[in-house]
Amino acid sequence: MSPPSGQRGAQNACDLRALFVFNASPPTEINGTGFATWLCCLAECDNIEFSCWELDSRHKPPAMPRRSLIEYFAGFHARGSEPAFVFQRGYRNVRWSYRDLADTANQFARELEGRGIAPGEHVLIWGGNCAEWIAAFWGCALRGAVAVPVDAIAAPEFARRVANQVNAKLLACSRDVLRHNPGLPAIVFDTFHETLARHSGAPFAGPDLKRSDTLEIVFTSGTTSEPRGVVISHGNVLANLEPLENEIAKYRRLERFFHPLRFLNLVPLSHVFGQFMGLFVPPLLGGTVIFHDSLNPSEIIRTIKSERVTSLVAVPRLLEALKEKVERDLEIAGRREDFKKRIATSEGKHFVARLWRFRSIHRRFGWKFWAFISGGAALDTATESFWRQLGYSVIQGYGMTETTSLISLNHPFRTGMGSIGKLMPGLEVQLAADGEILVRGENISSGYWKERESSLMSADAADRDGWFRTGDLGELDSTGNLYFKGRKKDVIVTAEGMKVYPEDLEAALRRQVEVRDCVVVGAARGGNAEPCAVLILRERGGDPKPVVRRANQSLAGFQQIRRWLVWPDDDFPRTSTQKPRAQLIQKFVQTQLETPGAAPSEAASEGGTLADLVGRITGRTPVGLTPGANLTTDLNLTSIDRVELMSAIEDRYQVDLNESDFGAATMVGDLERMLHQPPPAGIPYVYPAWAQRWPITWIRFVTYYCLSLPATLLLGYPRVVGRENLRGVRAPVLIISNHVTYVDLGFILAALPFRLRNRVAVAMLGERLRAMRHPPTKDGLFSRWLDKLSYYLVVALFNVFPLPQQTGFRESFAFAGESADRGYNVVVFPEGRRTNTGHMAEFRAGIGLLAKRLDLPIVPFCIDGLYELKRAGKHTARPGAVTVTIGAPLQIDRNAEPEAIARDLEKRVKDLVPAKR
Repeated sequence: MSPPSGQRGAQNACDLRALFVFNASPPTEINGTGFATWLCCLAECDNIEFSCWELDSRHKPPAMPRRSLIEYFAGFHARGSEPAFVFQRGYRNVRWSYRDLADTANQFARELEGRGIAPGEHVLIWGGNCAEWIAAFWGCALRGAVAVPVDAIAAPEFARRVANQVNAKLLACSRDVLRHNPGLPAIVFDTFHETLARHSGAPFAGPDLKRSDTLEIVFTSGTTSEPRGVVISHGNVLANLEPLENEIAKYRRLERFFHPLRFLNLVPLSHVFGQFMGLFVPPLLGGTVIFHDSLNPSEIIRTIKSERVTSLVAVPRLLEALKEKVERDLEIAGRREDFKKRIATSEGKHFVARLWRFRSIHRRFGWKFWAFISGGAALDTATESFWRQLGYSVIQGYGMTETTSLISLNHPFRTGMGSIGKLMPGLEVQLAADGEILVRGENISSGYWKERESSLMSADAADRDGWFRTGDLGELDSTGNLYFKGRKKDVIVTAEGMKVYPEDLEAALRRQVEVRDCVVVGAARGGNAEPCAVLILRERGGDPKPVVRRANQSLAGFQQIRRWLVWPDDDFPRTSTQKPRAQLIQKFVQTQLETPGAAPSEAASEGGTLADLVGRITGRTPVGLTPGANLTTDLNLTSIDRVELMSAIEDRYQVDLNESDFGAATMVGDLERMLHQPPPAGIPYVYPAWAQRWPITWIRFVTYYCLSLPATLLLGYPRVVGRENLRGVRAPVLIISNHVTYVDLGFILAALPFRLRNRVAVAMLGERLRAMRHPPTKDGLFSRWLDKLSYYLVVALFNVFPLPQQTGFRESFAFAGESADRGYNVVVFPEGRRTNTGHMAEFRAGIGLLAKRLDLPIVPFCIDGLYELKRAGKHTARPGAVTVTIGAPLQIDRNAEPEAIARDLEKRVKDLVPAKR
């Protein structure tokens, strides 16, 4: 049974306070660790904890309960221009303020009203995490319509079944899922502003809603059965939100020193955990939520540092992937053994000692980052221990859709290892005789949606006494910490009547270095069951027998694993929250055990395998995807398809691939082998953001007008044609030009108006830049020193960044997007090399992808007359001998293929070549 409610409320009040008081990202640092770190150190002292307990008895009474979430939303406008959301669109970061969100949500509510969508009717929201998704959600709430979220990666058939079940009236979606529209009128996220511009952003006067009114219906995926929708009301959300708000209000004075807190949210908004940490909790703190569309560990780490993230919100598998990334990089650097010794001796050390011992890792993530918030599944003890020993806080929560995300939450500094926290205030919990967790409170869903002629809800989620059976097994310790023991339905009862928990066996298997991942399921045997391990080994073709034998040494006799199988793919099929799809894995086990040697075609083809990824990238269903299939002739992959496929594989399997090896791969088998090999050590390309900061920007400004511009005009005062095309054009823009000589940039800058000229980032041959920065050791000392000096001068004075021809251009394109976000115009020479004939070479297809994902106005340039000077060996020319022609800015069709975009841009630049006089 749970402790008395009064004690439980006081205890959890302290826990939740500590979570939000110390979850901070200050603008200043103390000894390089940050003020938040100093607070963390204090939090480990018993005196501070005693102070929290004392404060709990003196706090003010909680505020009056809200009637609905609309009252909560009303405060968004008051935050004005404070940053609310940052999300990616192509290679750009889009930033929304709280005012932007409030205005767009009010506009969306008016759009619903104009379309005749009445309160209580349903709107499907289908797409990736972005601010428009949230505006659509709040717009539905304001109108009284019911939001029905659908996973961005959901199968079209699943979305159609959901739409039919709820009789949806409208679809709000991202552009990439629009082609799967289940026959509904649609509003596309990418064109929200244009679609809603006719409506006012003033507060919308909607219906008078109550706590019992339905807010949304969240459907769980049904691979082999009908989707089941959990009905969530305004009161369900507020029951979890109000206790947090009451505690946070006591510490507003402290929060202003750390404002704004920044949360990197990698959980889909279609799930209640993603909503809670994306829609509801951050606004209580005036925080900023950052969404990222990649699950690649390297990109996650880069985003954490560049966006000065405070806390990462993710599912356990992401924390495991980041752990593997850190370990893999240490191994490549030859520091793995030293790291293992240091982490083994860090147990029990003070927080500051751990932080100093692993300062190189903290520097890599950024000093502002300090906490992982994990939910959606139980985090394994090894991963939790790893991050804690490095000096980070790991905060686990427990809940499910039917409990509106939260049942319990961990204190970030006083957790029992492996605990999923203590109860939320206002909740009751008890353990059934078999250990099942039972919960009662206002946050419990009122029931499940079911298609009926009367459009009524099906049976209640809770029983007559209000207890909701979670289906999970747990334990409570003497201090009120809750421990997850597994799913009730997954418990394996052996022929001896012993209960085996798959999580215990999986933990033993994961401790074996050869195991990359595993799932333990029950295999039928004589009316009972026995555990069967399904393994994914790090080395393809490895022997699983010694692995299982070593794992069994740490297990009791009745837990022994006597059956095992190796999964045929490089990863398990997974849900959008990265959980293995147990039904498919169970079906695979049954097929293999009943028919040894049978090919698991259905199980292995679902959930994002190579066939699925190739089909999604190319829009074609690949036939005969065998290891010997040729990527070019059999799968018809273009160079752009390869770029997209590499990103998709990295996201799907959460690994880093070597771009050079990927570009050289010819067969499907080559790609599969790459997933089992760490990327080789090499010299990476460096993207110099320092060149876009003060004082370099001022040095560049003075140098250009004192030296570079006069030198260009002396070389050949250019005749500029078409400058009127730039009237009214504001930075940033994408400038493309033919490439004649190494001084082309000087003429482009001279032709630009003052307002565009002073903020330009230029793409330069990446291989040449890297050779300058890392000259070969065979060169003399003076020559190497001169090359390095030349590198820093050209980067500082011309703000160039590497654009490799062979490998690494994905990062280059991403840096171009970051530069555009800072207001810089991006200059690219799409030919990739200087002309040797005076004629323009074919544009590389990559310019089409860059133009599409930057989504900037494109200004074409053409330089004429310079090749003749180059061929004649002249260093000066009469005024007007060189002509720079500027074309009209254009916007590309976002739906066009990159190759088609590249050909169109090439034609536009050629059309600018002036007629010979």
